[in-house]
Amino acid sequence: MQLRYAFRLDPTPGQRIALSRAFGCARVVFNDAVAARRAAHDAGQPFPTDAVLSKMLTETKRMPQRAWLSEVSAVVLQQALADANSAYRNFFASLSGKRKGRKVGAPRFRSRRDSRQSIRFTSNARFKVLGNGRLRLPKIGDVPVRWSRSLPSVPSSVTVTLDSTGRYHALFVVDVAGQPLPTARSEVGIDLGLTHFAVTSDGCKVANPRIARKAAVKLRRAQKELARREKGSTNRSKSVRKVAKIHGRVRDIRRDWLHKLSATMIRENQAVYVEDLAVSGMARTTLARSVHDAGWSMFVDMLEYKAKRHGRTFGKVSRWFPSTRMCSKCGMTGEGKPLSVREWTCSCGVVHDRDVNAAINILAAGRADSSMLVELESVGASVPRSAVKQEPTGSVA
Repeated sequence: MQLRYAFRLDPTPGQRIALSRAFGCARVVFNDAVAARRAAHDAGQPFPTDAVLSKMLTETKRMPQRAWLSEVSAVVLQQALADANSAYRNFFASLSGKRKGRKVGAPRFRSRRDSRQSIRFTSNARFKVLGNGRLRLPKIGDVPVRWSRSLPSVPSSVTVTLDSTGRYHALFVVDVAGQPLPTARSEVGIDLGLTHFAVTSDGCKVANPRIARKAAVKLRRAQKELARREKGSTNRSKSVRKVAKIHGRVRDIRRDWLHKLSATMIRENQAVYVEDLAVSGMARTTLARSVHDAGWSMFVDMLEYKAKRHGRTFGKVSRWFPSTRMCSKCGMTGEGKPLSVREWTCSCGVVHDRDVNAAINILAAGRADSSMLVELESVGASVPRSAVKQEPTGSVA
């Protein structure tokens, strides 16, 4: 499988200028490709193919007014063109329904004021990690890297990014072999929430760190300071950078915390099952700030790829499965319960903790779903999208 390893870069002032030039050239090539497709659409003509756009790029570099495109690596420009082509393919696949997930809009023009700038070098560019720990990039130089660990294999590509806080990063794409962990005896179902970030089927409750909430006071002061600055002034630029740094620190702390928690879950359990939550829908409610602060989607993605890498079983239970309303003892399904109800008593007399009961049901449903998939695959039958009964809950019910 392929993984990305990210490291901080410390370019010199001259290398920063060269990187800024490369960012600008890649942005121009991307915008030219978008403009060419839009012009063809307005004229009622078929979209230019990837080969036609590549030929146009070669001709553009020969024009006197665009001669500065030759000052950067040709691979950077070709990769920017490939990004534009990929963006349009995703857009058309989303329109036709072939692409799963939320609808993708038409590609827009990139701006120099975007919060993130990036360029990509593939193996054709002949970038190289030197013995002294520096990263050699064509037409940029040997850039110092803050190595926190060694790369497991030779990278196939590297993406250099500049974020809103002014930090440079190198993202290496490497092929890694699976690292199976020793077999664990336990399996766990996880119920994600806001009061507790995660409640497991064995009764363990992980407190919600509320990282963004803790930084709210500092962020509020920085935003008030930004609002008082005159637009276009140097002090306003400093205030913008200060706000961006606070957001960046919150993002880094959250990602680090989620990495540690997901690694613990995968290391200690042979199988992990979670509920397939509709995060995008919940983010449009009054709980939007808390939902975004929790980072459920990022946590589930980490569990999925780490389980695949370490030989663990990972499964998602349908969001329509009545995990909260179903009694984990007798299987009776009751009525929907508001979030204020944290404990409830089943007709069979068992008193349930809302979250623990849901986690137990998720574990049982995940096991049943996995066994059914294994049985269907063994007989060569088609695998359904979800073997768990889909039943609406809450307000939908």
